[in-house]
Amino acid sequence: MTALVDYDEAVTRFDPVIGIEVHVELGTRTKMFDGAPAGFGEEPNTSVTPVSLGLPGSLPVVNGTAVEYAIRIGLALNCSIAESCRFARKNYFYPDVPKNFQTSQYDEPIAYEGWVDVELEDGSTFRVEIERAHMEEDAGKNTHVGGSTGRIHGAEYSLVDYNRAGIPLVEIVTKPITGAGERAPEVARAYVQTLRDLFRALGVSEARMERGNVRADVNVSLRPTPESALGTRTETKNVNSFRSVERAVRYEISRQAAVLDEGGSIVQETRHWHEDTGSTTSGRIKSDAEDYRYFPEPDLVPIAPDRAWVEEIRAALPELPAARRRRLQGEWGYADAEMRDVVNAGAVELIEATVAAGASPAAARKWWMGELARTAKQQEVELEALPITPAQIGALQKLVDDGRINDKLARQVLEGVLAGEGEPEAVVVARGLEVVSDDGPLLAAIDDALAAQPDIAEKIRSGNLGPVGAIIGAVMKATRGQADAGRVRELVLERVQA
Repeated sequence: MTALVDYDEAVTRFDPVIGIEVHVELGTRTKMFDGAPAGFGEEPNTSVTPVSLGLPGSLPVVNGTAVEYAIRIGLALNCSIAESCRFARKNYFYPDVPKNFQTSQYDEPIAYEGWVDVELEDGSTFRVEIERAHMEEDAGKNTHVGGSTGRIHGAEYSLVDYNRAGIPLVEIVTKPITGAGERAPEVARAYVQTLRDLFRALGVSEARMERGNVRADVNVSLRPTPESALGTRTETKNVNSFRSVERAVRYEISRQAAVLDEGGSIVQETRHWHEDTGSTTSGRIKSDAEDYRYFPEPDLVPIAPDRAWVEEIRAALPELPAARRRRLQGEWGYADAEMRDVVNAGAVELIEATVAAGASPAAARKWWMGELARTAKQQEVELEALPITPAQIGALQKLVDDGRINDKLARQVLEGVLAGEGEPEAVVVARGLEVVSDDGPLLAAIDDALAAQPDIAEKIRSGNLGPVGAIIGAVMKATRGQADAGRVRELVLERVQA
């Protein structure tokens, strides 16, 4: 394998150009062209009909809700909505495509020529131009059994589940993204995150990347200068986390720079992303459009969205993520830097839901951007992937607000919830973490501490309150951190001055 070129060096000698194809599964009740349920997690090959199995004689019917959702997405991306568009057959032969063609859109997409501004980590924005957003159906799912990689190479046999075949998709294709330079990986990540947030705001998809609701194909090429012709691109397929999108772009830039440095040529191909090694490997030679032998789908009539209907959809669009963030920042009273950190961490929705669960904006931010952000970083997962909900954080903060636990104990409760020990209340009870509110045990602990350090009482009586901290510390240790430090201080002063 060719040694990688250091990333910083690669971007000083080459101009990276990226392009991203994002597929989003639409949250419709049924599939794109038949009445099979479009659920998740059902027993294999149970959510199927003759249409999704590609049986001879079965005929497709377009899902009207999917068309509406596609128009919503197109409008939110500032696209033009086609007055007439049609479906085409994209011919390719894989076991997860039971018809041996995918019903998609080719030369007549439902939405085209748009743009979206994405916010980067430093608060600046970068405009990404959208070439098209088109409707299509998903393929089934192959499971390769045996072997060490989970891929077909080395597998003993493969299983095919057609439950996903026919799930409605919208694919959003960018124009070549130029001018990002060394920030290309950051732009790629921010763009995919912006789309994920947009899908959720529009109500068109759950957009859960861990379930494959949103998948990104990441194209990367290098050229000597920004004035040069575009280089040969690779396409890293089905990258399904923000972090992986960023890492895949960085890796491909370093890898391609190394190939070019050695006098080699970049192969136009698909590549597989390996999360464990942070690397890509060759897949197959990338097909061009003519290889798919597109032709109009004869079993479906063209779609001609009524202009009045399109304007009704536009008028009913919800508050979009950028406007929502500005509103929430004002309501929460966050400084620009604080809000930027929240956005970069993907915590806006989590904090919003935590505030709705009863926590103050300051408390919600403290938990998600503090302990939980550190945990997510250590585990190398997205914040929302942690096994804890905004409702549980709200319940945890209420225990603090009610004086039943202090901040130190709350961190132990948080650990318990993350470890699967139950709701915050249950963890407090099971671990015996509730604050000692009875003055009796506190006074006993104070007397023991004073007896162990008799000189401290005299110092306090003479007006030197500094040593009070030593007594409080001893009491906290004796009560395993379950004392209220403020109440302990009051009792120490009463005891000494009595």
